Amino acid sequence: MREATRIIRSTLSPTVPGEPLHPGPVFAAPYHTPGDPSSTPYTYARSHNPTWTALEDAIGQMESGQLGTGESYCATALVFASGMAACTAVFGAVLRPGDVVVLPSNAYYTARVLLQQYFAPMGVTLRLAGAGDAQAELLQGARLLWLESPSNPGMEISDIALLSEAAHRAGALVAVDNTTPTPLGQIPLALGADFSVASDAKAMTGHSDLLVGHVAVRDPELHAKIDQWRTLTGAALGPMEAWLALRSIATLPLRLERSCENAQRIAELLATRSEVASVMYPGLLTHPGHAIAKRQMRYFGPVLSFTLRDKISADTFLTNAKLITDATSFGGITTTAERRAKWGGDAVPDGFIRLSAGCEAIEDLLEDIAQALDTIR
Repeated sequence: MREATRIIRSTLSPTVPGEPLHPGPVFAAPYHTPGDPSSTPYTYARSHNPTWTALEDAIGQMESGQLGTGESYCATALVFASGMAACTAVFGAVLRPGDVVVLPSNAYYTARVLLQQYFAPMGVTLRLAGAGDAQAELLQGARLLWLESPSNPGMEISDIALLSEAAHRAGALVAVDNTTPTPLGQIPLALGADFSVASDAKAMTGHSDLLVGHVAVRDPELHAKIDQWRTLTGAALGPMEAWLALRSIATLPLRLERSCENAQRIAELLATRSEVASVMYPGLLTHPGHAIAKRQMRYFGPVLSFTLRDKISADTFLTNAKLITDATSFGGITTTAERRAKWGGDAVPDGFIRLSAGCEAIEDLLEDIAQALDTIR
């Protein structure tokens, strides 16, 4: 069965005459628990919920695959109240005082701040390096290698399989922030990673109306550690959000294919314009990581970045673009963009724009982008 079919069918309820096609949200805090609670599948909503189970089964199926050795595996997933709650669960379950974590210097800003301002003062050592092979040189004695490919917002590519192999030789675990491509676009666990982490508020659910994240693993022991962290810290996803996420995932194959096609066409247009100093999109042949991305990704993703000459040029472009919504975040069905430097935290030029291609008609988007660029000449 092909992946798109599997994803769409995974959101259906079991075939029972008279029952609805799709499971509804289960609103409950406590559950009936007569007798021995170990024989009861659900006891209290901080630990588990039937709506979580349906969502986790669908995500776990997406994260499953085949290793480079040819061995097939079944992944399990745990959902969280946000992508940052999912990141925190990996850090909290794995890292202890004296441990070393290696991560890209351009990793997602909030994840970096969390490690720098909270875990480092508690005795965790951070080793920062540029994306790619530079991280491999810092792995000696490390407990965790944190990867992000494509990176946000720079769109750098890391060779996940190569770095995972190097990390495991050094005795380190590997986690990949897979938010930008989603597990439909890239499967980190199949490339050798131990954790696949994502903010599913982005392309995974795609409607810019949810906060949700997940962690997926192959190893039952790692699953148990993440599960315990979620239960003890209460980083629980509400049943309504879980249900909305499950409903939204069914359209992921359609949304991702369209938005990635649009991103490719937009990147190709931007690369021809004299107003644009540089374009960063792994689908372009000129991207330095294109060959690696082509090998490890099914789709190149809906997000691209480009640089205009200065702040005024970027602001003028965003003001005059009629079909681009100026907003932070990415991965929705609506095309959005932002001048990234206005938020701080990322080492990008003032004219740097991160754009997330939506699902609008590409002809309309290209025409609009072209006229908006014309206004900054």
